[in-house]
Amino acid sequence: MKALVLERVGELILRDIDLPQNLGPDDVRIKLHTVGVCGSDVHYYTHGRIGDFVVNEPMVLGHEAAGTVIEVGANVSHLKNGDRVCMEPGIPDPNSRASRLGIYNVDPAVTFWATPPVHGILAPETVHPAAFTYKLADNVSFAEGAMVEPFAVGMQAASRARITPGDTAVVTGCGTIGIMVALAALAGGCSRVLISDLSETKLKLAETYAGITGVNLRETDIVTATNNATDGWGADIVFECSGAPAAIRDIFKIVRPGGAVVLVGLPPEPVPVDIAAACSRECRIETVFRYANVFDRALALIAAGKVDLKPLVSDTFHFDQSIKAFERAAEGRPEDVKLQIVMGD
Repeated sequence: MKALVLERVGELILRDIDLPQNLGPDDVRIKLHTVGVCGSDVHYYTHGRIGDFVVNEPMVLGHEAAGTVIEVGANVSHLKNGDRVCMEPGIPDPNSRASRLGIYNVDPAVTFWATPPVHGILAPETVHPAAFTYKLADNVSFAEGAMVEPFAVGMQAASRARITPGDTAVVTGCGTIGIMVALAALAGGCSRVLISDLSETKLKLAETYAGITGVNLRETDIVTATNNATDGWGADIVFECSGAPAAIRDIFKIVRPGGAVVLVGLPPEPVPVDIAAACSRECRIETVFRYANVFDRALALIAAGKVDLKPLVSDTFHFDQSIKAFERAAEGRPEDVKLQIVMGD
């Protein structure tokens, strides 16, 4: 099967590769339609590793996807041929302790598309467990379906925050995940969200959504902006989505006493954290790793029109242009939020 293969750092090839294609009784076979280019895919392409996950052999990229069911296993009853679907890319061990606790995203045995040594799905077809495959509503496009995965990260962050209706939130980092977190926070009940970044282009895009105010760090610091917005009280919730040491340094200066800090961004190296500042505010600290039990709710919000992700698609490439798409993503253009690859007609 022809697929986009990361041969080694900086080298992508569209070539034939053997991929698992056996359909079990609880699986579905899916013809891929749209696949998003994720920051983790790009990081494997440019650096060959993310933390302890190292690309030691050729690996197919891609894990944000939507497509059409073309075959169902004998035990599958909630899906049929022709259903348009999106897929949750992490498959846990249902018998693991983490899964039994409902936190299957941190199951050490989880297999996740395009995470070494597991292949991704930038190929014409894939086989996936039906339990982690979700039918798209008629009004949800393939492009939106392929963005449920990154939006689920935002949903996980909003869930961990335990939002109270009317809360004020700050999001540090206006990349794809930062914007997804801001939208999920608004959908979860926040009355307003301040989002900070160095990119005026991304901030202006985020500000097209009602309830989001951009903070350009080239013009003002986030501490001053938060104090001005909250009369010096601080934000009820701070979502750290940049992984930048400077942002992490200031998070306990902008959260209100008794508020919550939700850590979403992953710093490439260990960073200093001001524990004394956290303790003096007695704030709650939550962490996010992917998501669990939110995929269907993320999709429901999109289908209900509560969240519009369509403006976040910056450009679309055909499968034959996949390498070009990754080269573009690696440039880190400020106007790009989400690039997608369409697999067929």
